Amino acid sequence: MRFDHTAIASLASELPDEIWTSASIEERLSPLYERLRLPAGRLELMTGIRERRFWSRPMRPSEASALAGKKALGRAGVGADGIDLLIHAGVCRDRLEPSTAAYVHHLLGMPPTAQFLDVSNACLGFLNAVVLAAGLVESGQIRQALVCSGENGRPLVESTIAALNGGGHDRNSIKPYFANLTIGAGAAAAVVCHDSLAPSAAPRLLGGAARVDSGACALCEGDAGGDGALVMRTDSERLLEAGVALAAGTWADFGRELGWGPRTPSLVVTHQVGVRHSRLLFGRLGLPPERDWRSFEFLGNVGSVSLPATLSLAMDAGAAPPGAQAALLGIGSGLASCMLGLRFP
Repeated sequence: MRFDHTAIASLASELPDEIWTSASIEERLSPLYERLRLPAGRLELMTGIRERRFWSRPMRPSEASALAGKKALGRAGVGADGIDLLIHAGVCRDRLEPSTAAYVHHLLGMPPTAQFLDVSNACLGFLNAVVLAAGLVESGQIRQALVCSGENGRPLVESTIAALNGGGHDRNSIKPYFANLTIGAGAAAAVVCHDSLAPSAAPRLLGGAARVDSGACALCEGDAGGDGALVMRTDSERLLEAGVALAAGTWADFGRELGWGPRTPSLVVTHQVGVRHSRLLFGRLGLPPERDWRSFEFLGNVGSVSLPATLSLAMDAGAAPPGAQAALLGIGSGLASCMLGLRFP
């Protein structure tokens, strides 16, 4: 895929203020740890995640999404009435019907001419939504879109802790629940627009590539349990192996499409899973590890928010100066991968 006239006018993140360290989660799991004689510190040691953040009050996904959306609109200097399309791209949603985007639309006071819809594809939803918005911009159907996501992993982490402490587990049966304990919360939003409307310093979206491996669809599955509690089970080892293999194929397509090699991007932002995933991915793709901008150490895995929030933090920190090129390497359970290239004027 190629884009000739699409820019990211602004990007913003909204981070919760309540911090849960990996050590504090292990303290809450003390009945399990004591019964199975698990060594303290294993959660941070295995993932590299020392803490994650959660909202300190009940927060609907639409509320979090709207917080980031308002910030992105302000950064772009665009009013809500200047948006033609709103996409909520989160894993989390307020309810099955109506779309969570409908609530975000209302919270932001957007006009009736602005369409809204949800795009949900696990942790890849935000990049999928950017591609969809860019295609509509390129075709002339819209001029500006607001893509936003709000994730709240607190209910999943709390229900996982309760399930693990409930008894009956051994060292093997706890493995499918381990990935749940890496999840955090946050929000992110971007204004995607025709480049004629973008600020001069806004990055241009060049294009990218996408691949899927639906044979791996059962390696990470989440749903609501019979008691309403959230349940997610992950075969972490097989998911890691299949995910890196899929990323390698997508990266090859991406390089051919944009003419990029491993040393072309000065900034690389991936979906934030953990230290092992990062090392294996960069090794397999031949990417320089010093160009990896990471947030999982202090944010954990925030679903669809992870990649855009990390890019926003990198941009705020000056990691994308004029002339920089950034590779966005997205992946989500299913499995699906999308990689996009940005150029900063």
